[in-house]
Amino acid sequence: MTPKTLFLAWQEKDRRQWFPVGRLDADVSQPEYRFRYTGGARRARAEAGFPLLVEFPELDEDYRSTRLFPLFRNRVINPGRPDLKDYLRHLDLGHEADPIEILAANGGHRATDAYEVFPKIERDADGSFSCRFFLHGWRHVNSEAQERLERLTPGEGLYVTLELANPVTGFALQVQTVDYYMIGWAPRYLAIDLAMAVAGEPDRYSARVVRINPQPAPSTQRVLIEMRGRWDGYEPMNGSDYLPVVG
Repeated sequence: MTPKTLFLAWQEKDRRQWFPVGRLDADVSQPEYRFRYTGGARRARAEAGFPLLVEFPELDEDYRSTRLFPLFRNRVINPGRPDLKDYLRHLDLGHEADPIEILAANGGHRATDAYEVFPKIERDADGSFSCRFFLHGWRHVNSEAQERLERLTPGEGLYVTLELANPVTGFALQVQTVDYYMIGWAPRYLAIDLAMAVAGEPDRYSARVVRINPQPAPSTQRVLIEMRGRWDGYEPMNGSDYLPVVG
């Protein structure tokens, strides 16, 4: 089984800015897990007072384990829960999904802290990519857009557009229906990389609805979106924020 990489994002509470602060490399077939802070943690400490995690108290340490670290394990549904099948269906996953696949899909969101988890977007040899994410901010759009959101259907095409004057973040990626209702945003920690695809020719990317999960599914898992595109000469998630502090 090919090792997989997830990033840990932290949100600063005042300006609501997201920082990629950690990297988890996982090979569940061994099993072998490795966690390292990234350059984003350094920047988050300098700009927003990011507190190092109790589980990982040293910025320049290379943490390794044969078990998934509790920080991540606690964000995966207990396999004994009676609603496991429904939960995996909300994520568009099968019953055989491993904890890393679940984390990559569910975002690792917990109401009790300011962290989320997201997978490294892999660029194929021809520059193409595919990624999935849950729609952010849909509860903050106007009533007409929320009514349109209720009418979304799986497979429906969407637009992803640049927003250069977001009042909170300054820069963001809006998600719109083909009839131009702005229904929410892509996650902020994906915005720069996905913008590099959106900013090119319009036919170089596509987005669609994968699933709509009504209540009682968590609001953070309401609309699952898949985006496909291509980068020419651009390597995603390769900037200083994503590079481990230690090799």
